[in-house]
Amino acid sequence: MQFLKYYFVFMLLASFSACNTTHQNNIFPSEAFDAKRLGKHIEQLASDSFLGRKPFTTGEIRTITYLEEQYKKIGLEPGNANSYFQKVPMISITSVASPQIIVQTKNDHFFLNGPDDYVIWSGINKPMVSLEQDEVIFAGYGIVAPEYNWNDYAGIDVKNKVVLVLANEPGYDGSDSSLFKGLTMTYYARWTYKLEEAARQGAKACLMIHSFKSTGQAFSIIQNGWNATRLRLNEQSGNATQCPISGWISEQAAQKIFGAAEVDSSIIYSAGKRGFHPMQLNVKVSANIRVKTVYNQSNNVISKISGSKWPDEYIIYTAHWDHFGIGRPDEKGDSIYNGAQDNASGVAGLLEIAAAFKSMSKRPKRTIIFLALTAEEQGLWGSDYYVHHPLFPIQKTLANINIDGLNPFEKTVDMTIVGQPQSDLEDLLKDAAAKMGRTVVYDGAPASGYYFRSDQFNFARVGIPAIYAGSGSNVIGKGVEYGKKWKEEYGKNHYHRPSDEYNPATWTMEAAIEDIKLLFMLGKRIASQKTWPKWRKDSEFNSVRDTINLKYENKAL
Repeated sequence: MQFLKYYFVFMLLASFSACNTTHQNNIFPSEAFDAKRLGKHIEQLASDSFLGRKPFTTGEIRTITYLEEQYKKIGLEPGNANSYFQKVPMISITSVASPQIIVQTKNDHFFLNGPDDYVIWSGINKPMVSLEQDEVIFAGYGIVAPEYNWNDYAGIDVKNKVVLVLANEPGYDGSDSSLFKGLTMTYYARWTYKLEEAARQGAKACLMIHSFKSTGQAFSIIQNGWNATRLRLNEQSGNATQCPISGWISEQAAQKIFGAAEVDSSIIYSAGKRGFHPMQLNVKVSANIRVKTVYNQSNNVISKISGSKWPDEYIIYTAHWDHFGIGRPDEKGDSIYNGAQDNASGVAGLLEIAAAFKSMSKRPKRTIIFLALTAEEQGLWGSDYYVHHPLFPIQKTLANINIDGLNPFEKTVDMTIVGQPQSDLEDLLKDAAAKMGRTVVYDGAPASGYYFRSDQFNFARVGIPAIYAGSGSNVIGKGVEYGKKWKEEYGKNHYHRPSDEYNPATWTMEAAIEDIKLLFMLGKRIASQKTWPKWRKDSEFNSVRDTINLKYENKAL
């Protein structure tokens, strides 16, 4: 009897184990999610031989060739008729700025020195662009937002003048939660918006005032762009207008200008309050930029797995393949910006998820797109071009799942959703996490506006529910503070620096594998469920989807 009791218990446990194994196999195909393979992809993409993966370089050719090879190896269909490439017409602009800006006051003048005090560039196709004793106007945060009853350009004409604007937006520091969205950043806070608005106002130049508090990054990161080559979509692609000169100045340089204009520095505080009025500073600035322009094409790299039941409905996974190429050497003399975590890891994750879908015993019911995007680091241009020249109808695209950096270290209990609550995708991800005994949290720095800094933003702008989920912080057995420490260390010492390199000694890829499993489960759920994902009613993107007549129909399985 005692033997039979133990035998029964053993068989019961074995049955549970078999059921659990079967359940796991149903969720995760056996051929998918190999940590070594993931690491090998990152090692190759982030190797010195790929030269930092900058568009228009040998590094691009090697990168997109590698991706095409991997798509074919996995068995993915071409995403653009018979091609794996979508040509993205762009302009490469090299701006060589004068080493000094001359600031002229009523009775005197002084110099700002680049790149210590400023970094400026031009997006205009002219051999020389100049400021010649042009007037400077302080325009607060440089925002025109009727829905928030805010206009920093009210009552003043800035045409052919230099506008000086603050980074971020009113209320970002918690001083007044009634302004905009308080601590949660809106798109009005992004530097790209400020340049677009200054151009719409007719400004000759827009100089943004940098501070660590308002941007979350050191001025040294801005300095990496000194006299660098920048990319943007060409005019035929419907690109936003450009000021002849754009740039950043340091907080200290701005204080010098305010002092020379005999304006109290409290004006910066006043700019964040209702009732602020833009003002002429009674100083003039002079500088010049020599410009070299090259028209060329970069490439998005796209593949698909056709759906078995609704092949004309789509889920798009994205990750940007590009980085900064070869640039300003660091303190060790390394000039190759390898971009291992940002974003070779994301592209490697894209390949692993593609392999998982391809190895399923049954094809997904909806078509799954795998899109490696160009020129994210230059201004989200690859995704911008795709959503305005889609290879698959926007109105039939259910969701975008974007990967921009994976955690290469130890497993975490949690995974982070970047941005504040936006759509049903977040709830679906939470459900997937619960099935794996994990949790999902929102990022703790909504004021940084990371949701607007990666490619999912462009999909959201055209109404497609889009999610960007990143690394967690609660490392299993070691806690949240331990996880935060490595994140801070990466941000301080490796983000957008040559030292962002693959390290096989410490990159176990354990957390990365667990995170991409969740993203796979999310896409798999969307591909088969009855309903389409929806924006939350209070999302700023909800009305966009309604405008382009996307339908939220219950679909019979």
